[in-house]
Amino acid sequence: MALLTAMIKTLMAALLILAASALPGHAASFSMKRGLNLDQWVTWPGEEQWGDAKAILPYPEWRKFLNEDDLKALKTAGFDFLRMPIDPSPFMSAETTTLRNDLYASVLESARMINRAGLKVIVDMHLIPGGGNRGVGMTKVMDDPATFDAYVEIIRKMAHTLAAEDPTQVAFEPMNEPIVDCDSDGTGLWPERQKKLFAAARASATRLTLILTGACYSNAASLVKIDPREIPDDNIIWTFHSYDPFLLTHQGATWAGDFIPYVTGLPYPLTAVPRAELNATLEAIRAKMKAEAPWARQSGLLAYLDEQVASMDTDEKLLGVMDAPFTKVEAWAKANGIKPENITLGEFGMIRQEYGNPYVMPPKYRAAYVKDMIARAEAHGFSWSVWSFGGAFGIVDAFNGEKAEPAVMDAIRSLP
Repeated sequence: MALLTAMIKTLMAALLILAASALPGHAASFSMKRGLNLDQWVTWPGEEQWGDAKAILPYPEWRKFLNEDDLKALKTAGFDFLRMPIDPSPFMSAETTTLRNDLYASVLESARMINRAGLKVIVDMHLIPGGGNRGVGMTKVMDDPATFDAYVEIIRKMAHTLAAEDPTQVAFEPMNEPIVDCDSDGTGLWPERQKKLFAAARASATRLTLILTGACYSNAASLVKIDPREIPDDNIIWTFHSYDPFLLTHQGATWAGDFIPYVTGLPYPLTAVPRAELNATLEAIRAKMKAEAPWARQSGLLAYLDEQVASMDTDEKLLGVMDAPFTKVEAWAKANGIKPENITLGEFGMIRQEYGNPYVMPPKYRAAYVKDMIARAEAHGFSWSVWSFGGAFGIVDAFNGEKAEPAVMDAIRSLP
């Protein structure tokens, strides 16, 4: 009888453990509010240099240019976390075979350096779309199953590297902006691939919050196609990115398709200048398209310009364009019982200057846009991280060691 009683007690204890593990609705271990994306690369060394420890270490490359005082200044400015992009390509390159352990260790030290400065950190695995002379890019990872499997192993190892860190201070994002399923109804490649990435990360890091996303550049429309019930884990934060309206935020970006490189000089909002001034700017853009765009594309580019301008040429229309991603994600979160604090706007921002392009976006427009996007995120209860510290979208640094105009940082410092 005593043996039977003991067995019953053991069974009841096991059932209680199972029931507790199945309880829904817990908050993620990692919490955040206001963040900044650090630089991914500064000098962009080619893959042929990655075997040289002096070229590749410390990693990521911002470690060569920023110190803990620089990071503490970001905390003083009002940020509570940093999103740290890590290009996974060096971890997949034959050039770094003898340095592989050093690379993982350097990422860990970089995360700890951010924590020592009083800031939380998201370690963001951030593939470059094409790769080129900078190793394996997003295209090959998504197109070649063997390369994707190799990427999954990197996620497993990086999660293992971070596993012992304080889960309130470090979170892990297995993939930034997957370029896949852009024409999908949500039943494409990404749901199963994200499950594999999640499983690899969670198997190695049982306590860390994982940042998961939708397909197609992490846009809101793709996130809301995800069924979060297929990833039964409470310790998740869901992310989406928004650079809407793209016409204004990416002016002059030569890498963003064949339309936007012709567009410069538009204000934010379009109503910020008299209509006659706006019309003159639009006519200059049209003239550039007619003079420089391939003949077969000219009519399409001109029509698309008119369509985009018409969608935001009043403050009310612009409000609708910018609100749409937030309202979609909010509705999806409510329908799936996801708390607002478990949603983050992982990237947003406005270009300052395309590298090699003389046009510089007036800082007042950039500050106004960033402030408006922050207001939207916080009104919905979402955290946010602006893109980025330096480079084309830099709000602290510009190019070649120069400083960006202070307007955007001043707007962030002035937040209540």
